[in-house]
Amino acid sequence: MIDNTAVDKREQILVAAEQLIAEVGFHGLSMQKLAKEAGVAAGTIYRYFSDKEHLLTEVRLNVAQRIATAVQANVHDDMPLKERYRTMWLNLWNLAGTNLNAISSRVQYESLPYANSLKTRELEQQMFAQVDRLFDQGKEDGIFKHLNNEILSGLSFEACVALARKHALGFYQLDNDALEAAIEASWDAIIKH
Repeated sequence: MIDNTAVDKREQILVAAEQLIAEVGFHGLSMQKLAKEAGVAAGTIYRYFSDKEHLLTEVRLNVAQRIATAVQANVHDDMPLKERYRTMWLNLWNLAGTNLNAISSRVQYESLPYANSLKTRELEQQMFAQVDRLFDQGKEDGIFKHLNNEILSGLSFEACVALARKHALGFYQLDNDALEAAIEASWDAIIKH
């Protein structure tokens, strides 16, 4: 039997940690601040996480799972390749525009040396399996350039995040025509010519 109180407290701590990281960064995150933000005693944190490194890894995986779920929503392997790509791109655009904290903190997590452990990377790769299948199929079909999937992602989906972030912060505004042109330009960056 699952103790819902334990699940709720663990989730409370993860949500509070993500919020604090977005506000003050990793270096500003202390267990005392986290306990206060989460509304729990400092010792309660250690019932769920062995140390700060464990906590940060779990926050990273929690954020990655939410992003993966959002990016891959309404995407099916039987859809035409470009339609799958466009759907993922727009899903990511909408997520980055509405949940800047998750996108911003994900970049921070990737810069942590211990967060790039093989196990963490494998778990994240499983979460983003549809994205990998998209790139793999595109390469197999001779449509995409034969580059590592992470490079293809950097040329396409990470460009989307950068555009959405600046759009959300008001640096510029993209209307529907400009948005469609951006999708086409990012598609053009990864296809063979």
